[in-house]
Amino acid sequence: MKPLTPAQRQFLKGLAHRLQPVVMIGNQGLTAAVQKEIEHSLAAHELIKIKAATDEPDTRRTWMDDICAATKATPVQQIGKILVIYRPAKLPAITLPK
Repeated sequence: MKPLTPAQRQFLKGLAHRLQPVVMIGNQGLTAAVQKEIEHSLAAHELIKIKAATDEPDTRRTWMDDICAATKATPVQQIGKILVIYRPAKLPAITLPK
């Protein structure tokens, strides 16, 4: 997916504000089961929050990059232990601004 424009990113941040995390990355890290759940959640919701259970900022950034590469999603934002990613569905429910 092509990078988001600043307006699109801001729009998605606004939508994500009310969302609760649907996936948690636990002490075992980014396992195959967690990746499968992320894929399933993206297919169902397009825009998801993921909660990471590590205090290491570099690890969280790496997980965000790995998740986006594996799922072909786009990072929206990372605030503390919360990662927000977006991948449009085949029939998108979210219409991004231009």
